Amino acid sequence: MKKLLLRIIDDYKNEIKPVEESNLNDFIIVEKGISISRHYLQKLRICVRENKFRNSQEEITFFKKQKPYVYSRLKYYAKLYNFLINRPAGTIKSQQLFIDDEIKKLQESNRRHLDFIKYYREGSAILDEFYFLRGKDKISLVSDTSHFYTDAEFSTSHDNAVAKIMAYDLLVNHYIQELEDLRELSYGKSRKLNTLANGDRLGWTASKTDLIELIYALQASGAIKSGTAGIKEMAMACEGIFDLNLGNVYRTFLEIRERKIDQTKFIDRLKSTLLQRMEETDG
Repeated sequence: MKKLLLRIIDDYKNEIKPVEESNLNDFIIVEKGISISRHYLQKLRICVRENKFRNSQEEITFFKKQKPYVYSRLKYYAKLYNFLINRPAGTIKSQQLFIDDEIKKLQESNRRHLDFIKYYREGSAILDEFYFLRGKDKISLVSDTSHFYTDAEFSTSHDNAVAKIMAYDLLVNHYIQELEDLRELSYGKSRKLNTLANGDRLGWTASKTDLIELIYALQASGAIKSGTAGIKEMAMACEGIFDLNLGNVYRTFLEIRERKIDQTKFIDRLKSTLLQRMEETDG
């Protein structure tokens, strides 16, 4: 069953990618995200119903990682839909206050489950057999009593809790991006940061693909805003600094990811040339 599940997850990632790359302030796009996520969650349900896990670890992996990956995004898009309905259409300040309040609600919800959140984020596994195997839950370990009303064939005591954590991360990142966009509108910031005091411009002379590879590397490393900066935000900043148009950065990243060899060839070249410069300096 492992191969069947992985195929479903991969198909889901490919189908949901255009939604992730689109404007999530558009009801139609968010509705599409909900629809796709529901469809694939049902495919996972049918797969689990009609097949058997080979062992306990395969079942734990499914309920700890694979099902929550899809389920969290269903929660995420559903929350976004509700966010769009309730978001005020008034002043920038009123929108900022509304988003700040949404973040506080998420944080308050998280505070009620700190023990499990700590367990999950630290990558602990000592209680996995109780958290992520069907029929093995201990009532003393269940903090969310709604679990007792769920489909016992397709849920464990804590797979929903993992999905909530993943959805929380997605929502917080989205809200932070929205606040950043509002701040830029409020202060009228210009992205034309590429003009130096002497009037010269910083021109990017490598390929645009190289720059996008660098942007994703910086985002993945957490070097910018502790990892909360979005790809779109970083790409726009680079476009302003270097006075260029990067086009669809998400599609370019897919092309980078699909390279058969040298997936990180620009990053590798940076390391190589820096080491060479160091050697020349030593000489």
